[in-house]
Amino acid sequence: MSDDEFEDSASAETPPPSGGDQDAAALKAELAETRDKLLRALAEVENTRRRAERERLDISQYAIAGFARDMLQIADNFARALAACPKDRLESADPQVKAVIEGVEATERQLLATLERHGVKPIDTSDGRFDPNLHQAIAEVPGEGKPAGSIVHVVQAGYTIGERLLRPAMVTVARKDAADAPPAGGKIDTKA
Repeated sequence: MSDDEFEDSASAETPPPSGGDQDAAALKAELAETRDKLLRALAEVENTRRRAERERLDISQYAIAGFARDMLQIADNFARALAACPKDRLESADPQVKAVIEGVEATERQLLATLERHGVKPIDTSDGRFDPNLHQAIAEVPGEGKPAGSIVHVVQAGYTIGERLLRPAMVTVARKDAADAPPAGGKIDTKA
């Protein structure tokens, strides 16, 4: 290729300079716009990656929720079976009956341990405070010395899976005693 041909091809590819400041400003504006589009696209890709990762974790953690609910019914049946045999009667029972009960207890422990290993945990009701986010009140009963609104008895255990509620605990709640309630008119007489 001769020098003349090289100059001709170079001049054909780049337009001759005309109003250099205007062209430079236009190129800078186009560059800034392209950079902005690139940064937005990169941010969108990163957001999509994070969202997909969160969804993947949710799916892996909560995919067994339906299966776990079904398994809780089995755990409930084990608890009912064990509650049907009082401790005092168990002590005087046949050795074979004792062995069956011990087997049921061991199976219940193993089932609950397996559920817990997979993120299914019982709701703690030991503090006695009713929380509508974790408990379902099925009845109001006399408080038996407990403050109004506190848990008196757990009818059915509740469970969470990860940070989500799997099944609320079904509880009875202490009602307000008649002595604490205002008179029938709804007003408390303060003139005494």
